[in-house]
Amino acid sequence: MDMDPTRTIHRLDYTPPSWLAERIGLEFELDPRRTVVTATTRYRRNPAAGAGPLVLDGESLELLEIAVDGTPLRDGEYDCGPAQLSVTRALPEEFELRVVTAIAPEANTALMGLYVSNGNFFTQCEAEGFRRITWFQDRPDVMARYRVTLRADRERFPVLLSNGNLVDQGDIPAAADGAARHYAVWDDPFPKPSYLFAVVAGRLAATERSLKTRSGREVLLQVWVEPGNEDRTGHAMQSLVEAIRWDEERFGLELDLDRFMIVAVGDFNMGAMENKGLNVFNTKYVFATPRLATDVDFANVESVVGHEYFHNWTGNRVTCRDWFQLTLKEGLTVFRDQEFSADRMAAESDSPAAAASARAVKRIEDVRLLRAAQFPEDAGPMAHPIRPDAYQEINNFYTVTVYEKGAEVIRMLQTLVGRDGFRRGMDLYFQRHDGQAVTCDDFVAAVADANGRDLAQFSRWYAQAGTPRLAITGRHDPAARSFTLEVAQASPPDASGRMPVLHVPLAVGLLDAQGRDLPLRLAGTPTAQAAPEGSAAQAPGTLVLELTGQRQSFVFVDVDAPVVPSLLRDFSAPVIVDYRYEDRELAFLAAHDSDPFNRWEATQRLAVGAVLRTLDGDDPARAASTLVEALRRSLGDETLDPAFRELVLTLPGEGVIAEQLAVVDPARLRAVRDALRMRLASELEADWRGAFARMGDQGPWRADRTAAARRALKNVALGYWVLAGAAEAREAAATQFASADNMTDRQAALQALVSGAAPQRDAALAAFATEFGDEPLAMDKWLTIQATMHRAPGEPPVLERVRALMSHPAFSIRNPNRVRALVGSFCSGNLAEFHATDGSGYAFWAEQVAALDALNPQVAARIARALDRWRKFTPERQAAMRSALETLAGREGLSGDVREIVGKALAA
Repeated sequence: MDMDPTRTIHRLDYTPPSWLAERIGLEFELDPRRTVVTATTRYRRNPAAGAGPLVLDGESLELLEIAVDGTPLRDGEYDCGPAQLSVTRALPEEFELRVVTAIAPEANTALMGLYVSNGNFFTQCEAEGFRRITWFQDRPDVMARYRVTLRADRERFPVLLSNGNLVDQGDIPAAADGAARHYAVWDDPFPKPSYLFAVVAGRLAATERSLKTRSGREVLLQVWVEPGNEDRTGHAMQSLVEAIRWDEERFGLELDLDRFMIVAVGDFNMGAMENKGLNVFNTKYVFATPRLATDVDFANVESVVGHEYFHNWTGNRVTCRDWFQLTLKEGLTVFRDQEFSADRMAAESDSPAAAASARAVKRIEDVRLLRAAQFPEDAGPMAHPIRPDAYQEINNFYTVTVYEKGAEVIRMLQTLVGRDGFRRGMDLYFQRHDGQAVTCDDFVAAVADANGRDLAQFSRWYAQAGTPRLAITGRHDPAARSFTLEVAQASPPDASGRMPVLHVPLAVGLLDAQGRDLPLRLAGTPTAQAAPEGSAAQAPGTLVLELTGQRQSFVFVDVDAPVVPSLLRDFSAPVIVDYRYEDRELAFLAAHDSDPFNRWEATQRLAVGAVLRTLDGDDPARAASTLVEALRRSLGDETLDPAFRELVLTLPGEGVIAEQLAVVDPARLRAVRDALRMRLASELEADWRGAFARMGDQGPWRADRTAAARRALKNVALGYWVLAGAAEAREAAATQFASADNMTDRQAALQALVSGAAPQRDAALAAFATEFGDEPLAMDKWLTIQATMHRAPGEPPVLERVRALMSHPAFSIRNPNRVRALVGSFCSGNLAEFHATDGSGYAFWAEQVAALDALNPQVAARIARALDRWRKFTPERQAAMRSALETLAGREGLSGDVREIVGKALAA
């Protein structure tokens, strides 16, 4: 095998495997120091592939035995290297291969393959972790049926779990030391790729629930945790039940196993993993009690539980042919979990208007993430299509582009064919491909064929890197009683250097002088349609224009007077719209647009415009005047949902604003944005105080959406009020911090005290650590608040605090959650402090990436991404960042994960 760490794998080089594994029997003699794995696999030659030897993948494996059809292989009949094992002897068309290997789970700090966490065994096999367990064709297009036997010390590992259904269990003869031993046998009736394999063993306790599926089958649901944490799983279990019911109703998809298990682990590289029937979760996305979890945490648990369950069909029953097709399962499943959460929020609403608002809140939250994380990725050296054409390390392509932009591409398909049409496409997809490993093209073809649509041009979205831009102008013609939209689209060049023309659904509306939607009628343009029922663009008076040319004109007739266009309603495509709105027009949209997303968008544009004009030398008061009045109006509009108002009142982050700048000076950007926040705080102080009082809950914490929405608005008001500097506000925050019966209010009060540099800040931080010192997930919040704080005048750099916190008992560099909370939050979430002109942040970054790379390359690579946009900053910062990148690139033994990130950053 080519061991060059910079090797590149290309999508077009795909070849099917020469051999197919029909079934595999795995036997584990579980021991933390030395686990012995026996793999017995039935292979047959693949008639769809050319002849070739059997080549198996492996990593950090000790080969003990290898035999074909019971006959041990001799030297010269196989070749075993550090990463591949090749059987060189002639093989029959079908045969059985037995391989015995030894592994060291306790020493596995990378948390890939089989590893030990807090004395228990867990696995993580996606993308290429199974090769750390045994020699196998570790690729997604090799699908086999698994039968797994686990043997272990009964006292140390009383629970033995794997994929599928439990078919046998019992005692076995004691070990040489007299320890009692037992076994369990699990059988998965469905073929799956190796990345979906899972084993969990240890001291665990389960909460259980029986459920009857829509076809009448009784199934067992289990959530496994370390003993003592069972009371934290109720919300996860209920979320699982709701996800199962939703998938039955929305897509007609039913749970196909006798049981479905979720297991929570504190040491985990990802959020969760969809292993067939045995999902392994980061505790962050299982534990949820009001004392420890915020309303956002509760929503995230529901979303992630839904996401991993939905993978049972979109990813497991139909999986990826190769890793270039990753968005086939991830983009589609993110879209499904977004729809699930939106439907759940709407179902908890008490009126159609409230339901529409709930959906809008979810949509805004999703787009905020896209703009804050994916748009910058699209503009940087790691830009790639949602279906990449090449990669060096597949771990580096579990990105917001593949996931979040991939979901937006799926959403555009639903917008184009409607909700019912999308369901028809899903039905055809499963009818054609159940049990197969397929491609993104197969999915698009199913949607196209089910609806009689030509989606060939739309498929270019799968190959296009970067964020397309739509340059739009509007013109009213009084004589012709018409309004014309001229649209020009531009995309970054593709791999061939061409600028592809994409198929873009652009949802629009026109508002008259009273803020009402005009009925829309186009003059002789067939490439437009009313928003299909169930599509993403459902505001009254909305029309979906289908952009298929580089330049197009759309003429709306019967328009007697000037109008204000409402563009890209519900964010109908992941694009940037360039339209020269005046501030008065944005304020008008913020007050009147029937599309909630564009009401929010109008205030975001006002805020960004105020910052940019101030940076350009405009008077800050004049630049912010329209925004102040727009926010005053929204804050006081009791007809608007409190959760929606909270989003409207929250300023765009520094990173989002930085994307609008050619050259970023983080210190100046922070100073201007902070000054704008202070202006809003002071000029609307009475409004904030009043909103805080009105939204305060009189009773104990409640989990319903209405109560959560009130808390959201109350706490954003508290943050601004404290920022205004009133002693009354600081006391209110301190009182809320001390008396809150839930983490949402307690964390918000602590954040307000820290952001407002209140005198009570340090005492509150100390009190939080005292109360929650033995609660890792709560302490993650405590670490993040401090890592992202803005330094007050006269205070030392935040980096000094971060370095001190690395010695705190709450922090461990071996735990991915702790690293993300402290190191990741500082490097990626504290723009001005990380990018200090003395280069101290970059030196810290290099130290931490190097230290992490020796332990866990996946986590190190995530932290390494903090410098991939180095060319966007001021010259002195560019020089310091480049130096840090070159220093890291020159280290011996750097992992392929980190080397790819650093190399691409330097080559940008």
